[in-house]
Amino acid sequence: MSERQDPNVIEGVKRREPGKRFGVGGIALLVLVVAGIGSLFTPLPSRIKRGLKDVFSPKPEIVKVPADEQDIRRQIESRLRIEMEQAYDRQVDAIKRAADKKVEDAKREQDAPAATDFTQSSEGDIRNLRAGIPLKTEVKIEKGGLASKERTTADSYVAEYTLKLRLPAPAKTMAELEASNPKLGALLPGLAPMVAQAEVSPWYFKLYDNKAERLKQDATALNELLTKHNLYDCETILNLRAPGGRKVFLMQAEMDVVADGSDGDRLATMPDEIVNSSNYQPFTSYGWPKKTQTPNPMIAGWERRIAAAEKEIADRATTADRKKWLRERVAFLKRGITDLKSRSFLVAEYDPFIVIPVNILGSSSDPYAPNVGDFALVVFGEKIVPAVVGDGGPAYKVGEASLRIAKELNSRATPYNRPVSDLKVTYVVFPGSRDAERGPPHYEAWRSRCQALVQEIGGLGAGAQILEWKDLLAPPPASPPTPAVQEVTPAPTPPAAPAQP
Repeated sequence: MSERQDPNVIEGVKRREPGKRFGVGGIALLVLVVAGIGSLFTPLPSRIKRGLKDVFSPKPEIVKVPADEQDIRRQIESRLRIEMEQAYDRQVDAIKRAADKKVEDAKREQDAPAATDFTQSSEGDIRNLRAGIPLKTEVKIEKGGLASKERTTADSYVAEYTLKLRLPAPAKTMAELEASNPKLGALLPGLAPMVAQAEVSPWYFKLYDNKAERLKQDATALNELLTKHNLYDCETILNLRAPGGRKVFLMQAEMDVVADGSDGDRLATMPDEIVNSSNYQPFTSYGWPKKTQTPNPMIAGWERRIAAAEKEIADRATTADRKKWLRERVAFLKRGITDLKSRSFLVAEYDPFIVIPVNILGSSSDPYAPNVGDFALVVFGEKIVPAVVGDGGPAYKVGEASLRIAKELNSRATPYNRPVSDLKVTYVVFPGSRDAERGPPHYEAWRSRCQALVQEIGGLGAGAQILEWKDLLAPPPASPPTPAVQEVTPAPTPPAAPAQP
């Protein structure tokens, strides 16, 4: 049976169902959970460390880590922990379903069979997996010898699994870019001559190599696979150079939604469902020192998570593996609180920023590689939106932007619903353009900087304009003071003149 999926719905994001309890088969489930959960916690810290090593190679001497790298490391660790915890939830759900099925199967097997020979025969099926991949299955059944012999025969019970995929060719011409984004040349007329001389970025091939490597690992381990939609999320990455020397990192992709970030200085309160969420990331790679003493609202939620973890650690019934995992989690949360007390970050619901894979950010070997804080234009339809590179994403995925940008392109966008599902969004990033020092977003200054940069690559087309962002977090303007009303004392009435005799 084929399962159709809305292409705008973001895969891997699910709403939690509070209060969900175990159903029939709870005892069987408990046995399975006790047997399986311990191994789920143990590898988390080591997998996070391996993930960090994939991006940052070890250094032979002790050096001071730059602020950019600290922000990116923090972001990677936070993303990896969320990914591992979501994987844990999925595995527990799978264990529960297996336990329930075992109970149901046992009920069906209570009646004695009447068959005198095998009744099962070979079958095949073709269905679409949740990831959008057509899966052809065939189970061949034949009679064999004695069980004692078949269990030692290599080919008596065999599973063969072949995953096939084609890695896409990059778009290289203006015509190929405009096939997805038809008004691109009219909005930015200087791109056409630049694209004619462009080179495909090595990061395009690295991106799809990373996707293929991840698929090989997941397929070998029979893990959930990257969706077909997320496999083919990038049309091209090009290195452009304007006649005056200005470099451009151009990427054509879809747009997924980022809903991260926090800043106590500008946003002192946040909804409880965010503050108490274990999935919400309060950090972005773009950060700056706090300007006020107003605490970050996410600190309260993280402190409650620490208290809950420490209570569970003190419980004698908690297993040793679970306690080890909880202590790692508490240490991570405490480091995060230290950062939240001293630094502020972009807020995706209010600030316009895009996401670039962390392995690309700040590459010292590629002069076209963007860095955190570089200015960018997002082009979709007839809109040109100014932005900054504000966050680092996975090395196997591109095409992400803040919820503020997503809603500007499509009012129906949410953290769970992407604004643009097709490869129709062009990201024009200006490497090396970031400000020397970072502070709270200044949208008008960002727009002015983007206007100056676009002039270096040929300017805007006739009638094209760069969007002006409204600062939704700016304090309301002070009302003018009401002028004081002066009381006027009436002049005394002169006495009446005496009557004439």
